[in-house]
Amino acid sequence: MMLNIEIQVQDKRFYFRKWRLKTFCKQIIQSAWQEKRASEVSLVLADDDFVQVLNRDYRGKDCPTNVLSFENAEKPPKGQTWLAGDIIVAYQTVVREAKDQGKSFEAHLAHLLIHGTLHLQGYDHLTEKQAQVMEKLETDIMQKLGYEDPYKDVV
Repeated sequence: MMLNIEIQVQDKRFYFRKWRLKTFCKQIIQSAWQEKRASEVSLVLADDDFVQVLNRDYRGKDCPTNVLSFENAEKPPKGQTWLAGDIIVAYQTVVREAKDQGKSFEAHLAHLLIHGTLHLQGYDHLTEKQAQVMEKLETDIMQKLGYEDPYKDVV
């Protein structure tokens, strides 16, 4: 499977964590990627203001959110690369949620990247059954990567 991941760091604070940011993000997205065809994913590491505009314009919610995914449901002709879609993450929201939930920034970002990647592949959590399937996948991938269950303290 060939997966190309393009990363744009719009909010440079993501770099303040003194780690190999792009390598980390690529490894997390690849760990959640299940498609067999050649694919491309775009990741934008942004700030709350950027995400709030997208959330307002595309989802009708005028507030920032932790992660947005824009899936390209159109599959290309056989043999062509599938432009799967975009994942956008909001820095301040990730920092705030990680602190509020007692998680490391790294673990929370990993979870959100997995969540967004699964959305690009058609998973959703609109119904209880969909949520159970998606959350189990997220938990399994997180644990394979050495992180705790992201839902363990969620009631």
